[in-house]
Amino acid sequence: MTAATPSALPVLILHTGDPDDTLKSQFGGYAEQLLRAAGLAPDAVEIVAVYEGQRPQAPASYRAALITGSPAMVSDREPWSEDTAAWLRDAMSAGLPMFGVCYGHQLLAHALGGKVGYNPAGREVGTQTVELLPTAAGDKLMAGVPPTFPAQMLHAQTVLQPPPGAAVLARSDLDEHQMIRIGRNVFSTQFHPEFGPDFILAHLERFGRRYAAENLDVPGLSANVRATPVAGGLLRRFLETYAPGV
Repeated sequence: MTAATPSALPVLILHTGDPDDTLKSQFGGYAEQLLRAAGLAPDAVEIVAVYEGQRPQAPASYRAALITGSPAMVSDREPWSEDTAAWLRDAMSAGLPMFGVCYGHQLLAHALGGKVGYNPAGREVGTQTVELLPTAAGDKLMAGVPPTFPAQMLHAQTVLQPPPGAAVLARSDLDEHQMIRIGRNVFSTQFHPEFGPDFILAHLERFGRRYAAENLDVPGLSANVRATPVAGGLLRRFLETYAPGV
């Protein structure tokens, strides 16, 4: 029996949590939303719910790994999260292309020597502007991406200090580390490429009272929600560039 070629291997989705049941019933879980945004067929993916104790196979079993967002906090260092961080270190050593989103962004940073905690600037939610930094120039993934673009945000924690040697590719007004590249083919975003405006609007409606208590302008945030096609295309672009399928 011969080994599968890299292009025939599945894409791993490390599933780290879900929205509440109401939003999940409307929009699907975070793994499902990530799968759709990446343009992947269900039979081309292996979803591993690490937050429920499932464990992925060895990194060589996949052509790439995507890491979802989560309501959990990386700084809590839950056992399943620390186990996943150890797997990410092995995958980094093996050269596996990876893309982390929100919790996945933070978990990659934590796993590879960075620092994660609550954002001193406060919660960032809604459609916000991302600004590319000079380090993004010449990066294959960012070729043709405009200097600023809207993206969906939904986070309280952030990468306070990137891993050693990481390149910070983009920022926002409330977060200096919106997008990071580690090595040649590992990327992560604090923003959510997989979220559409309908999900963000529904989330703001559902949690508006909580956010208003934090002095956030919920009506203003809702009025500003819009489509984010540039951010939304990054997952497909990443797979096409670093882990093309058959």
